Amino acid sequence: MRWISILTALLVMLSLYLLLMERERVMAFAGAEPAPPPTEAVQHATERRVSVVVEKSTARSMQGAVMVRGETQAAREVEVRAETTGRVISEPLRKGARVEAGETLCELDPGTRPATLAQARAALAEARARVPEARAAVTQAEAQLNEAKINDRAARRLSEGGFASETRVAGTAAAVSTAEAGLASATAGLEAAQTALRTAETNVAAAETEIERLTITAPFAGVLDDDAAELGTLLQPGASCATVLQLDPIHLVGFVPETELARISEGAIAGGRLASGQEVMGQVSFVARRADPQTRTFRVEVGIENGAGNIRAGQSAEFGIATPERKAHLVSQSALTLNDAGQIGVRLASEDGTARFAAIEVLRDTLDGLWVAGLPGEAEIIVVGQEFVTDGVPLDVTYREARR
Repeated sequence: MRWISILTALLVMLSLYLLLMERERVMAFAGAEPAPPPTEAVQHATERRVSVVVEKSTARSMQGAVMVRGETQAAREVEVRAETTGRVISEPLRKGARVEAGETLCELDPGTRPATLAQARAALAEARARVPEARAAVTQAEAQLNEAKINDRAARRLSEGGFASETRVAGTAAAVSTAEAGLASATAGLEAAQTALRTAETNVAAAETEIERLTITAPFAGVLDDDAAELGTLLQPGASCATVLQLDPIHLVGFVPETELARISEGAIAGGRLASGQEVMGQVSFVARRADPQTRTFRVEVGIENGAGNIRAGQSAEFGIATPERKAHLVSQSALTLNDAGQIGVRLASEDGTARFAAIEVLRDTLDGLWVAGLPGEAEIIVVGQEFVTDGVPLDVTYREARR
């Protein structure tokens, strides 16, 4: 029966040869149609539509805003210092006390300053009395000079006619010289008296200023940030008496990047929320003209009314500065995606039923979503499935109600 095994092996080999080497002829002989080319299967696969969820969105006018994080700062803060030496003789004002402009913060012991002022005033009175005396001496010297000149001219005329001796002429000339010297001396005396008067006036002013410096006052209305100098404390020039803060108005201070600077202007309306939850409104009062050299950002200040004093300096705050109105769409953060270039945007359902990418500009982040610009007035935004499609992919769209 060995020949049967050999025959079976030959038949198997023949079948394999026909299937592998003569497949087309065998299929043609059997009347079977060839399998479709693989490219058709790929094309069929690409035509499969991807199911997505779409929201129809209409652009709305939105008041744009530049969001800034910062803190509150006092409008003015001054450490009031002593300008003279003295011992504090007034009871100290305590921290938190409200003061008015010109109110006394510290009173210093006058010591011998009143006596110095009295002495300076006496010297001033004496100097004033000497000025008229010096002027009278000048007037007398001028009269004597005129008299000497008249006598000298008369003597010279008489001498020319032979009626006066040369000795008399020499005497009258000497008298003129003496009178001139007397006038010069009287004039110098007047100038000295006037100089003494000015010196006395300066001494009186200095003594009065020194006494005025004994009373240290608030430069503006505000509150004390710390206790005033304690009773009995010896203050030297430059020593601190008290620190005064002006908290009405108070400033919200933050820094904005240079990319947002062109959207901000002085006088723009701004609103913010403090860390405590309190909401405030104000206007931009200052925009820096020079960037911070370290961060390349620009300082912005917003003035806030604080008549009640509820807002304190140093509170954290987030505030938005109003910019001109723009057309924008409200979209969910989950609808955002990136294209191959790394741009942020959304996927839209086109009129031809395919997906396309649209870059956006985020204008504002709210609890309801993101306000974005860069989309057409009417847009069909893919909110579910945007990560599974690319530009040109056919869509099977399911609509849902748009966000309000």
